[in-house]
Amino acid sequence: MSAADEAVVRRFYEQMNNERKNDLAPELFTADHVMHDPQVPGGTGPQGMADTIAVYQENVDGHWEIEEIFSTDDRVVVRWTGSGTHVGEINGIPPTNKKVRVDAISIHRLEDGKIAETWEVWDTLGFLQQLGVVPAG
Repeated sequence: MSAADEAVVRRFYEQMNNERKNDLAPELFTADHVMHDPQVPGGTGPQGMADTIAVYQENVDGHWEIEEIFSTDDRVVVRWTGSGTHVGEINGIPPTNKKVRVDAISIHRLEDGKIAETWEVWDTLGFLQQLGVVPAG
């Protein structure tokens, strides 16, 4: 199942996120999917993920690059980089038109061929420093 699970997760990053195919969310996420990320509050299920991703697609003109992916049992771990230009309001921060790049790690738990749960940690401080909202160093 690991290769099949990794393929589902790849579709999330490559097709849903990068190709802006948010309508794929019901194919990729369970109806009760939960996102565990204190920096990115979102709703449950496929629509919750589509709404969360849309914020970054629209306001950071974002691109997600898988740097590393591996799996064990029902988990797929992804080390990824998010990059783009801050073109719209995000977290109350007006657009700066600055380029940003952040590193992140996500762990996805799969159930019956869909992502059921996601835990995510990303460089929020670095993101805010690149936007000039928080002093660097």
